[in-house]
Amino acid sequence: QMTLIESGGGLVQPGGSLTISCTAATHTFSHYHIGWFRQAPGKEREFVAGVQWNGAFPYYADTVEGRFIASRDNNKRRVYLQMNDLKPEDTAVYYCNIITNWGEKVPASNSWGPGTQVTVSS
Repeated sequence: QMTLIESGGGLVQPGGSLTISCTAATHTFSHYHIGWFRQAPGKEREFVAGVQWNGAFPYYADTVEGRFIASRDNNKRRVYLQMNDLKPEDTAVYYCNIITNWGEKVPASNSWGPGTQVTVSS
């Protein structure tokens, strides 16, 4: 029951870094766990990272573990995904969504924002 807007995507060379953001329009944002998901062309949307309501205990998909860092600033109503050592297979549209329970890798809602395109290419 919240609108989330993704931003910060762009074109990055392999091995590069990029940080994308997820911003909520209301103060209730701070009450929710937030997850990052992505969808590449021809593939299903998949879980990337999750972060607890207070920013503690982020968790990640195996494919990004050790490379991506999820964090949040509730005063700014914003969740971040810092992506390091980017690979071509990271190319996708990245989305954020609510997660009901910490540790889950599925969204709580079937409603998605516009996403932000991340392209990793030379």
